[in-house]
Amino acid sequence: MIYSVKQLANLAGVSVRTLHHYDDIGLLKPLRRTRAGYRQYGREELLRLQQILFYRELDFQLSDIRDILDDPDFDLLDSLQFHRKEVLKRSDRLLTLLKTIDKTIDELTNKNEMLTDKELYEGFTQAQIDSYRQEVSDRWGEDKLLETEERLRKLSKEGWHDLKQKGDEITQLLADLMDLSPEHPTVQEAIGQYHRYLNNYYEVDKTRYLALGKMYVEDERFKAHYEKFREGLAEFMLKGIEGYCGEG
Repeated sequence: MIYSVKQLANLAGVSVRTLHHYDDIGLLKPLRRTRAGYRQYGREELLRLQQILFYRELDFQLSDIRDILDDPDFDLLDSLQFHRKEVLKRSDRLLTLLKTIDKTIDELTNKNEMLTDKELYEGFTQAQIDSYRQEVSDRWGEDKLLETEERLRKLSKEGWHDLKQKGDEITQLLADLMDLSPEHPTVQEAIGQYHRYLNNYYEVDKTRYLALGKMYVEDERFKAHYEKFREGLAEFMLKGIEGYCGEG
């Protein structure tokens, strides 16, 4: 296949002027010229142009590219392997940059939707918030407190609303199942749903889940919360959790 200078320019995505310049500086000579003086290029010139463009993409100077390609020891396959490694490196860097850009766009886009501290502890006085945070820190460790708050702050207001609604729905489901035994498969499935729900806040293994179940009964504040759904629900949930965690 023989290409005119215009055909090669279109194929390679460069300008005719660029190919003329490469010819003038001895970087890419045409295969031959027609009687009318028009440049013509063959496969070898096509491969050489490919190498030139690869090296240009890696920011090599034209004079350095010419020296590399004209070196008697130049090996096309070795050069292609080199380009492949360099492109992969750039690809990794670009992917990292893309993730950073997407993260920044997401943060800026959702900036006004992120939960504020006031919304995170909606319904509590500042004194209650301070007391609650201290209690959680003492009971579970400050790292768990910060982990939970960080997870929730990443939610949009809609996401926070949906999460709370999901918790209420599962709790109501458990209240509706209280006529069954806590070991009943349907109850155990709901207990499992509640376990998975809690993991939206922080990692809750079965040991911690069992401790939470006991707290629902022993702490009057938690007990009162569950009793709003149905009297005796806190005790029912504890028995269900004990069965779920293999303590029954």
